[in-house]
Amino acid sequence: MLRIIKSEYVAGAVYPDQYPKGNFPEIALAGRSNVGKSSLINTLVNRRGLARTSSQPGKTQTINFYLVNDTWYFVDLPGYGFARVSQSTREAWGKMIERYLKGRNVLKEVWQLIDIRHPPTALDRQMLEWLTYYHYPRLIIATKADKISKNQRVKNLKIIKDQLGIKDDELIVFSAQTGEGKDALLQRIESLL
Repeated sequence: MLRIIKSEYVAGAVYPDQYPKGNFPEIALAGRSNVGKSSLINTLVNRRGLARTSSQPGKTQTINFYLVNDTWYFVDLPGYGFARVSQSTREAWGKMIERYLKGRNVLKEVWQLIDIRHPPTALDRQMLEWLTYYHYPRLIIATKADKISKNQRVKNLKIIKDQLGIKDDELIVFSAQTGEGKDALLQRIESLL
């Protein structure tokens, strides 16, 4: 299994000329504000505080690049759907994300994170439709699995799969608290690289 021995924050970028140079493969994380992208990165690289977590949604306003094992990047995209920023800021984030996704030939896969406690939002569905339309390899990760009961989990996973039109093998359940899903994601990374 993949062992992560080194990870570092390399850049926060808005425009392509600010992206790291080179041809290292990238895995991008997309999702609503406060869905757990930073916690997922920190859990997978075994390093608390590498990716900054915030109780205040909408804090990530750049595309953040984390170099892992000196051979590939996690790319944390700004959270979508946060209401307390202006419409123009949301539109700018959308353009920034689209520019990144359309322009990165080193992008191996987009991981779309969805909070298991809630049904997918219109923005979650829109993001998945966009990724599907442009044929991006993608994976759905249902985060915060430790925060609901087993019965509720079964119901919510069915809702997520039904509303997004995805199959079991396109979804991994994850918890930063318990580590559930960590091994499956590390295996996924290994197969992508």
